[in-house]
Amino acid sequence: MPCHQVHGAQAAMLFIGLYLVALGVGGIKGSLPTHGAEQFDGNTPQGRKQRSTFFNYFVFSLACGALIAVTFVVWIEDNKGWQWGFGISTLTILLSIPIFLGGSRFYKNKIPLGSPLTTISKVLIASLLNTCMARSSSNAIASMSTSPTPNEEEITTRNTPKNNTPSTSEDQELQDTTIVSESPSQSLKFLNRSVINKPAFDVLKCSVQQLEEVKIVIKILPIFACTIILNACLAQLSTFSVQQAATMDTKLGTLKVPPASLPVFPVVFIMIIAPLYDHVIIPFARRATKSETGVTHLQRIGVGLVLSILAMAVAALVEIKRKRVATETGRAGSEGPLPISFLWIGFQYLFLGSADLFSLAGLLEFFFTEAPFSMRSLATSLSWASLAMGYYLSTVIVSVVNGVTGVSKHKAWLSGSNLNDYHLERFYWLMCLLSGLNFLHYLFWARKYKYRSTATN
Repeated sequence: MPCHQVHGAQAAMLFIGLYLVALGVGGIKGSLPTHGAEQFDGNTPQGRKQRSTFFNYFVFSLACGALIAVTFVVWIEDNKGWQWGFGISTLTILLSIPIFLGGSRFYKNKIPLGSPLTTISKVLIASLLNTCMARSSSNAIASMSTSPTPNEEEITTRNTPKNNTPSTSEDQELQDTTIVSESPSQSLKFLNRSVINKPAFDVLKCSVQQLEEVKIVIKILPIFACTIILNACLAQLSTFSVQQAATMDTKLGTLKVPPASLPVFPVVFIMIIAPLYDHVIIPFARRATKSETGVTHLQRIGVGLVLSILAMAVAALVEIKRKRVATETGRAGSEGPLPISFLWIGFQYLFLGSADLFSLAGLLEFFFTEAPFSMRSLATSLSWASLAMGYYLSTVIVSVVNGVTGVSKHKAWLSGSNLNDYHLERFYWLMCLLSGLNFLHYLFWARKYKYRSTATN
């Protein structure tokens, strides 16, 4: 049945539904990892190990849902209609609500302490305005007290140690020891004006604790920024990789695999690697390094970045092989399936799926353990912001590549009557180069970063 463009009320209903889905998914993914991790006791080694396992299996659970989505739901949509696919998804969400509420009396709940965005905005604006004000001898530290909240003991910050080891024993659920210093730290000194100078307005009055918490969030932003390119690579899983496979032989015996179900490869790889990582790799690493974590959060993220570089290189090599088959069989101008199995695409899916597992779980745990107690949800949400920005960046890169390579009567790399006319392998090599440069950029920030507490056994 051909598709028809919708208008008026039908278009409004479609877009309202899509935006509501985005709003709901954003709320769940932004709060669920933090809520789940806070159920474990951060004061004990066993609790911290369980929390690390939680993040691994959180990603594993996402993969389980994705597996159902790209197999069963896709089959329903192809054979019964899209309305059935959306209906099944809606029913699943409805069933999850009573299950979640059924365990609510067992949960540890964090008392809301206000929006962290308010604190961040207040510190940044106060610093900017106070910089513009002339200093006088009467200016002194405006506020030496901690944040005036009901649970001030729970949202304090630690002094940064000299070593570069991850948060463990001192990273508690009710986190940190109270700031007792009479002056702000010397890192990011330009922000100290928010408390050193008299505030321009009373509403901008900041405490030293609020200042230090904002500094902590700013320090993790470079790590966040270095994962955007990785997610731009992941965007290829649902775009060009699917187009590649659609031109290949998608039969498995008598079963014809729909191209839309090809993302099942990274999903399955994540479901295999996640338990293997948690029950084999990490215990071995703990014995080898004699440390509680075995592999630090930043090392884990770095492994994900390296895997994304390898994935793009493999994707380029597979595309070269695919185009060679098309040329040798005389089907370069044909849109029919080529005599090459789509399983070749599985290699790039393997590396990208593994990169997603290492980077996402590592990012979630890194942001959770390093962020101030009152800003954990905001910090873990950066993982999903990185994903969204990576997909947007992928679109921008494609547009720029076509714009630059299509000048002076040259044919753009990513345009043509069919995929065989594209220079997709060049694009993959470009992504490989960008990923390599991004990894060097990540190494610079990772080596400079100081974890907030000392790991102890």
